[in-house]
Amino acid sequence: MKFPVAGSNTVEKGFPRYAAGRVWINGAQYFEGVGEAAWRFQVGGYPVCDKWLKDRRGRALTNAEIQTYRQIVYALSETLRLMAAIDTVWQGQV
Repeated sequence: MKFPVAGSNTVEKGFPRYAAGRVWINGAQYFEGVGEAAWRFQVGGYPVCDKWLKDRRGRALTNAEIQTYRQIVYALSETLRLMAAIDTVWQGQV
């Protein structure tokens, strides 16, 4: 996953937004390569990717926070992959 555009790194009002594999944090900057399933993944009724960024709205993300967000998306993507693999094995045993 990439964060390809330099800028203020500020999560602006009205953001984040998801469109076509990109999570926009403002009108110019986005995380690229985010799967829709990861974007929609919920824990405790909260969409993880959306809420994490909304909690940082109105301020600039640090380099460490950008890296953390990338790790969160990766972890969710891997969780979804493993859940699908488990479902496949489970269905084969029924």
